[in-house]
Amino acid sequence: MKKTLNITRRTAFGALMAATALVSASSAYAEMLDVEKDELTFGFIKLTDMAPLAVAYELGYFEEEGLFVTLEPQANWKVLLDRVITGELDGAHMLAGQPLAATIGFGTKAHIVTPFSMDLNGNGITVSNEIFEMMKPHLEMQDDGKPVHPIKATALKPVVDKFKSEGKPFNMGMVFPVSTHNYELRYWLASGDINPGFYSSSDISGQIQADALLSVTPPPQMPSTLEAGTIYGYCVGEPWNQQAVFKGIGVPVITDYEIWKNNPEKVFGLTQEFTEEYPNTTLALTKALIRAAKWLDENDNANRMEAVEILSRSEYVGADAEVIANSMTGTFEYEKGDKRDVPDFNVFYRYYATYPYYSDAVWYLTQMRRWGQISEYKPDSWYDEVARSVYRPDIYLKAAEMLVEEGHVAKEDFPWETDGYRAPTPSADIIDGIPYDGKQPNAYIDSLPIGLKGKQVVDGNQVVGG
Repeated sequence: MKKTLNITRRTAFGALMAATALVSASSAYAEMLDVEKDELTFGFIKLTDMAPLAVAYELGYFEEEGLFVTLEPQANWKVLLDRVITGELDGAHMLAGQPLAATIGFGTKAHIVTPFSMDLNGNGITVSNEIFEMMKPHLEMQDDGKPVHPIKATALKPVVDKFKSEGKPFNMGMVFPVSTHNYELRYWLASGDINPGFYSSSDISGQIQADALLSVTPPPQMPSTLEAGTIYGYCVGEPWNQQAVFKGIGVPVITDYEIWKNNPEKVFGLTQEFTEEYPNTTLALTKALIRAAKWLDENDNANRMEAVEILSRSEYVGADAEVIANSMTGTFEYEKGDKRDVPDFNVFYRYYATYPYYSDAVWYLTQMRRWGQISEYKPDSWYDEVARSVYRPDIYLKAAEMLVEEGHVAKEDFPWETDGYRAPTPSADIIDGIPYDGKQPNAYIDSLPIGLKGKQVVDGNQVVGG
C-alpha cells in the first residue's frame, strides 16, 4: 500500500516539478539534482535528536529534492550499523563514534562516512533516587535548598567508594561502546577521580581496573533497567532522562552541555561506496537535512513545539509530548519540580552545528585511545587522516552552496573559510577545566588525569609502558 502511495506521490510531484520549471528557469525546483537513486530507506533510534530526519520527511524537504524516503526505527545501534553496511539501509542517524570505529576496524570493519552532523548536546546523566540521596551530603546547595549546578562526579565518588568497600559492583548504563554517552559518562566519572575502566584487544568489556562498571543498555530501556535496580545510573539522550523524572525513579545530575559546552552529538552515516555510487543523491539528502536543522532552530526555536508533536508520534520517538518538550523547548528538569533554563540543551543548526568538523572526529578518537579501544599509540597525523577519511565537509559545503543559491539558507550560516577544525575549546567550557585542541590530540590525551598516555598499553589487567 505504501509503495503505491509513494508512486502516486512521485507522479504528482514530477508533474508539479515540470510545471514549476516551465514557469521559472531560476526556480530552486528547476535546479533539482538528477539523483541516481530516489527511493531510500533511512534508519534511526528513538531519540529526540533524530529530529532532522522526521522534519525533513514531514515538511517535504526530501521530496523537494526528488527523494522518496522511508524512515525505519531500529532495535539498537549495532543492528542499525550492520544494516547500513549490508545496504538494507541507505543511511542512518548514527552515533558519531560509529563511522570512526568502523573505519578503523574497532568492532566492525567498514568505511562509513558522514557529510552531516545532526546536533550538538542533547544527553544527560541520571542516577537512581537512592544514589542521589547518598550524593546529597556531598553537594553544594543553593539558598532554596536545590543543588548548585553543574554537579560534579566528586559527589558520586564517596558513594562508589562505599560500594567498593562493601564488595558491591557499582553498575552504570551507556548505549554503545563507541557512543558519545560512553565517552561522556567516562569523562564525567574520571573528572571526579572515578576510574570507568579500560578496554584491551583481549577484553572488550571496558571494565579493566574499573571503579564503576559500565555496560550497554538500549536507550528506551534505560528507565526500566534503572527502576529494576540492575544499574544505578546511566548516560543517555532524550527523552530517557526526563522519563526517569516523570516516572519518579531517578534524578538527572548533569547534562552534556555542562560537561562540554556545545559538544558534538549524532551524525548521519552512509557507506563510502554509497557516496561514490550516488553522489547527487548524497548531495540531495544532505540539502534536505540542512533545511530541516535550520527549521528546528530558526526564530529562537519557534518551531520546537511543532517538532515535539511530530516526535511524540509512535513512528518516531513515541514518548509523551510533555516529556519530550521538557528538554526540546529550552528547559531541563533535574529533580521533580527543579526545572531550569538550558536553552542550548538541543542545538540543531546554530553554532555551525551541522558542519562535520574534523576536530569533532578527533575528539572521539582521543577518547577511544584514552580508554584502550585504540590499543596502541598513534601519531597526531593519524588522527587527522582518519578524521578526513570519515568526515566529509566537502560534500556538506557543496550542498550548502546550492541551498544558498536557491534562497533556502543564508550564506553567513556556514563556516566557508574554516580548515575543518574548530577553535580550541577553552578550559572554562569543560567540566574538568582541561582545554581541548583537535590539532594536538596526543598532548590532549596526555593532559587527562585518568587514561592511557603516550605509548602505554593495556596488558592483561595492567597498564604498562610509557
